[in-house]
Amino acid sequence: MTAHALAGALADERRRTVFAAIVLGARDVPTVVARTGLPARDAAVAVRRLTDAGLLADDGDGLRVDAERLREFARAGAASPAAPAANPRETILRTFLRDGALTRLPAQRGRRRVLLEHITERTFEPGRRYPEREVDDALRRWCEGGEADHVTLRRYLIDDMLLTREHGVYWRTGP
Repeated sequence: MTAHALAGALADERRRTVFAAIVLGARDVPTVVARTGLPARDAAVAVRRLTDAGLLADDGDGLRVDAERLREFARAGAASPAAPAANPRETILRTFLRDGALTRLPAQRGRRRVLLEHITERTFEPGRRYPEREVDDALRRWCEGGEADHVTLRRYLIDDMLLTREHGVYWRTGP
């Protein structure tokens, strides 16, 4: 996370209010709503944006501040206070991938294309043919624990012409 990304994540007053509520112990959206008085939709959107930025995490017991990410940011800032702006491709990958798994698919086509190309490059060898079961197994690994499913991911890869399918056999066709 860059200083710019951190500032952007906390630039909105509602996100700062939600962040503060979670720092002070709120563990879920209903509790955030009760403590802040924000509409449920605004609180949920703020939680999602803060989570996408890496400031919050849901560890199964509820929401919490991702202290390790904040420490990483602090160390990186101390090491290079005038760090250059992040590569847009890396920013997209950092936003939509966590620990090598897809958190969700971007709605914006350009961002989704960057993510799909990344997945294609790391999953499928050019020139090799894959049976559908092998494609599904490979894409399931990308979708574990996220909001996307392997069938939707496969459809996007075909629609974006990164994979081609014929008679249940797939091969990489994109860059």
